[in-house]
Amino acid sequence: MNNLDQVDKHRLPKHIAVIMDGNGRWAKQRGKLRVFGHENGVTAVRRTVESCAKLNIECLTLYAFSTENWKRPKLEVQTLMKILIGSLRKELRTFEDNNIRLNAIGNLEALPQKAAKELQDVISKTAKNTGLVLTLALSYGSREEIKNAVKCVASKVKNNIISVEDIDENLINTHLYTHNLPDVDLVIRTSGEHRISNFLLWQIAYAELYFIDVFWPDFNEEHLVDAIINYQNRERRFGKTSEQLN
Repeated sequence: MNNLDQVDKHRLPKHIAVIMDGNGRWAKQRGKLRVFGHENGVTAVRRTVESCAKLNIECLTLYAFSTENWKRPKLEVQTLMKILIGSLRKELRTFEDNNIRLNAIGNLEALPQKAAKELQDVISKTAKNTGLVLTLALSYGSREEIKNAVKCVASKVKNNIISVEDIDENLINTHLYTHNLPDVDLVIRTSGEHRISNFLLWQIAYAELYFIDVFWPDFNEEHLVDAIINYQNRERRFGKTSEQLN
């Protein structure tokens, strides 16, 4: 039974980030290759995106492919890229019907040319949509993101574009991949693992973390709603005391 009616529409997280974990183990349980899990994971992506759009969530970021994932077997990486290309083509209509704007973060130059072209094409075609901002983290690693931001800021100091005194959190934010997104409110990780795995380390500083013992292909709207209700039942203090909040 879906408990959507229990969600407080006035206290929704603005930005949900999801570590979509467990595709390979889901397939292994069924005696299939890992690729079978990745293919079925696409269905969970569609369900989650449509549910977030229905709930009027502002931003959804999905950890689709990490910088470390390039180390996986070549065939698996090639298959993941093919799934990415195919999914973007198929889901364009879904994005348009649900007023969803596609965004992407990460070292996108590392993507195969065909995948990068398809990605930019869908980003361009959805650029004027005003609903949910769906961000795919592709070839993404948070440490690399922070390293690049530090190097860029250091270069500006060296070239007298800014001074050391100008460096604050806002300045650092403007040099991150996510400079046009709000900080993450809720992180969901599937599959029962309790790790962040180099995902949005700066942006989740005050996020609520929610771990669920469900492999990603089985993740559905009910699981998403449970995560949001759990989030709404927590007290977010941001370093203050309960008395100060009251």
